[in-house]
Amino acid sequence: MALPVVIDNGVCPNSTVVKIDSARSPGILLESVQLLTDMNLWIRKAYISSDGKWNMDVFHVSDLNGNKLTDENLFRYIEKSIETSHYTKSESYTGLTALELTGTDRVGLLSEVFAVLADLSCDVVEAKAWTHNGRIALMIYVKDRNSGTPLDGDRVQRIEGQLRNLLRADDGSQNDTWTCVSYGGNTHMERRLHQRMFMDRDYEKKFDYETSPIVSVQNLPKRGYSVVNLQCKDRMKLLFDVVCTLTDMAYIVFHAAIRTVGETAFLEFYVRHSDGNPVNSEPERQRLIQCLQAAIERRTVKGVRLELCTADRPGLLAEVTRILRENGSNIARAEISTKDGIAKNVFYVTDANGNLIDPEIIESIREKIGINDLSVKEQFPISCREEVEKEQQQEPQNHQGQNGGGTVLVSLGSLVMRNLYQLGLIKSYF
Repeated sequence: MALPVVIDNGVCPNSTVVKIDSARSPGILLESVQLLTDMNLWIRKAYISSDGKWNMDVFHVSDLNGNKLTDENLFRYIEKSIETSHYTKSESYTGLTALELTGTDRVGLLSEVFAVLADLSCDVVEAKAWTHNGRIALMIYVKDRNSGTPLDGDRVQRIEGQLRNLLRADDGSQNDTWTCVSYGGNTHMERRLHQRMFMDRDYEKKFDYETSPIVSVQNLPKRGYSVVNLQCKDRMKLLFDVVCTLTDMAYIVFHAAIRTVGETAFLEFYVRHSDGNPVNSEPERQRLIQCLQAAIERRTVKGVRLELCTADRPGLLAEVTRILRENGSNIARAEISTKDGIAKNVFYVTDANGNLIDPEIIESIREKIGINDLSVKEQFPISCREEVEKEQQQEPQNHQGQNGGGTVLVSLGSLVMRNLYQLGLIKSYF
């Protein structure tokens, strides 16, 4: 069924408004957010409402530089993709073999993984790796180096065996490792990484007041909703990461409002579980908070961003990651892509203890890999709490609440419902 979509450039001075009407169905919100995110659009503000059997979603988007959209071809592509409900990323994985891994992270692990693939004559076409809370999730698309075809069964078994050995825990057990092989398909890589991390229970950790995003969950008994508030530093793909996790945990979003103040994002969701009930126990509430914090933190890397752009060649990834390992660098996140013979790779690296690397070591790495091929973009993200406190000093009129243990939380409260009512998206608000 076609989904009515309207793109308006006249409503907001610094963003383009995308309005989507759709019949309410499982996963429809995630599909819309994923579409916009995959086009490298930054969702700065959003109003989401499900009134009865229909959804009305309003997204304020900009490009990576914070400007409103101007490309008419992009407008038509967005409209066509949403209206036909058959959006897929332009990359095709047909003819490739997909490898998925999860396990205990350690310094140099990625280097060893790519060395195994190089030794077994596998070319890496695309890959993404996330690490969080001592765990790693990795998805790799490969092909045979000589024939360019998917890997045969015998080689797949050899790869799985060697990778399982690499992921073996310190005590020699493989209870916390997982590998999977498939062929082709159109799996969304980041969506899959969220699922793998969630199933691997990377969210199980002690709450860290200093660095974790601020999350609270409260119930509205009269309305039968649980209200989920999040507050953290704004960034690309933030809404996608949050909606992925709510979907994986079988929560349905009925209403939501997202806004940014300076560099801080405020997100509020009115949700129910797929069984129709709000959060009904303290363990469930704590688990939801931990999972949402983990979803945000998976992309939040403290370290240095290294960008490699060079002609592809056999063993390139194994060589580059080996140099990083030998210079005491740990790869916290990686994005690998090869197209038309050009390798475009991004590595977020820290030292072995998770701290920033000495600039002299970075320069040494660049000299070994190629000064012209490897560029550096340093990142010094401060904690979510510090960012929030700075924004609150700039906007003292915000209403403040408490989230267990004295955590400061700015709640949007009934602002969500009032805005949706004023936009005509719901019939009444409380």
